[in-house]
Amino acid sequence: MDSPKPQCPSFATTSRAHLRPLGVIVDDSFLTEAKNTQKRKLSQKRKTLLSCPFSIGGHLSPRPTYISDQTILHNRKPCSDDYRQRVGSWQQQPLGTTKPRYLEQLENYLRKELLLLDLGTDSAQELRLQVTKLRKNLAEEYLRYLSERDARKILIADLNELRYQWEDMSLAQSPGVWREDPVKLTTALKMARQDLTRTQMELNTMKANFGDVVPRRDFEMQEKTLKDLQEQLDSLRDDYEEVRKEHEMLLQLHMSTLKERDQFYSELQEIQRTCTPRPDWSKCEDVVAGGRDRWRMLAEGKNSNQLVDVLLEEIGEGLLREKDFFPGLGYGESIPPFLRFDGVVENKKPTKKDVVNLLKDAWKERITEEQKEKFPDFFFNFLERRFGPGDAMAWAYTIFEYTKLFHSNEVMSQFYAVLMGKRKESVYIKQKETIAQLLKEMTNADSQNKGLLTMEQLSTALKSTFPFKKDKRIQELMEAGGWHPSSSNEDLLNYCVLLREDEEGQSVPFVQKLWKQYMDEKDEYLQELKQELDLELHDEVTLPKVREALMNIDPSLDKQTLNSYLSQAFQLPMTELPEEGEEKEEGIVISLQTALEQLQMSDVRRMGPREQEPAS
Repeated sequence: MDSPKPQCPSFATTSRAHLRPLGVIVDDSFLTEAKNTQKRKLSQKRKTLLSCPFSIGGHLSPRPTYISDQTILHNRKPCSDDYRQRVGSWQQQPLGTTKPRYLEQLENYLRKELLLLDLGTDSAQELRLQVTKLRKNLAEEYLRYLSERDARKILIADLNELRYQWEDMSLAQSPGVWREDPVKLTTALKMARQDLTRTQMELNTMKANFGDVVPRRDFEMQEKTLKDLQEQLDSLRDDYEEVRKEHEMLLQLHMSTLKERDQFYSELQEIQRTCTPRPDWSKCEDVVAGGRDRWRMLAEGKNSNQLVDVLLEEIGEGLLREKDFFPGLGYGESIPPFLRFDGVVENKKPTKKDVVNLLKDAWKERITEEQKEKFPDFFFNFLERRFGPGDAMAWAYTIFEYTKLFHSNEVMSQFYAVLMGKRKESVYIKQKETIAQLLKEMTNADSQNKGLLTMEQLSTALKSTFPFKKDKRIQELMEAGGWHPSSSNEDLLNYCVLLREDEEGQSVPFVQKLWKQYMDEKDEYLQELKQELDLELHDEVTLPKVREALMNIDPSLDKQTLNSYLSQAFQLPMTELPEEGEEKEEGIVISLQTALEQLQMSDVRRMGPREQEPAS
């Protein structure tokens, strides 16, 4: 009776662990038989094959049916009588089937080893430990045999299945079609699996080695982004450092401002406690000669300090008119040459207008002559030429007292400063030349010769006359001349009235603003010179140092103007000044304060812009 075909898993699903140790056993008899039995029916061929299942080449044996618990001998001592009886009965028991060759060899080996054991010696314990080890090894070998036998059965079933499929395909194909060799396919499949395994290993290696690696393009982009961010960070750090320094400076300034505020507040409290009330200047209207109208003209645009000077001048003028004689000051060295006299001199009692006109005539004569003599000597000689030797001393004392009293009058105050050596006469002469130059520029701008200019033309004339003035100061001059920011550029201005003086020599606000700006610009120029020298006022300075500092702050200085400044600062004639590079090491030394005072008395002004320092 034909046995049914075993239901085994297909070759494609067979575990790789079963195929690798067994390999594939293919006999050529399969191919020969297939060629001889092509015309047989498929059912008869399968019955013939199933009549001898799992016997290919005689190398595989079916699973023994006699296996029982006697095979593994669990928990049995090899030296016991029971063990011997079991072994004897096992050897004498007839078997239904033949044992596997390897199992018979192993049992024979075990029987020999058991007969060689000497159970009566003292090494029984050691022998027990060895028959335990043997029992364990026997069980392991038996289990391995069972696994190998089951795998071979599965493999044989898969081979039979493949054989049936191959025969079906061969019957369906025509005899002339080329058929692939199963061995070649098997080999190709094996190689494909090896390639797959190797590729999988390489893929795993690549994933392990380069799993965290980014593409070079992404790396370069990230690197560029990092560089940009680093530059931004450095820039922000620099900005932060500058802001921090500015913040510290502002904090210090704030603290100093708080201290000044507290100090000023304390002073204000003290002043409010001790000071007298603000004077009512309207009370002076009845005291000053000329009444309310003259007082308002004198007090217009003046602060309290200036009003005090005006009031003192009015009072002093009244006292001067009451004096008939002036006492002589003697012949002392400290007395100016034009005032050296013993006895009394007559007070000529001129009006302020007479004094101003006399001084203007003296200036005109001084400007036209060669200026060989000193100004005090020139003044006395001028009085002698005007009034004669007998009245010259009286007029000298009279004019001296008048010019000393009237500080608010520009003509008198400037003449007194030059007469007493507090200011160089070149300052007054240069100022008059500047006003004349400005008037010339305005006249040139007045194309219609009507004495009128637009604000734009006035601004152009001012910038042409004063090319180094800042725009803010140009605007101040225009506002002093009558221009307002709300005014239109087409508004006309009578420029002739900007440079006029009244009968007493008092100039208009435009000329006063021009003179104030000149003094402020001179102070700034000398302050810049002091900063360039980087010295204290009591420190000594040499001529080469001052020359170098002047050239640094005003590179446009020509040689003649530079020598003029040095001559005035060191009180040396220009002919005695050493040339540049010829100064001796010891040189001429004076204090910085003396040099600045001498320059303050002289006509000093900027001749060109200072070179811009390179940006840090």
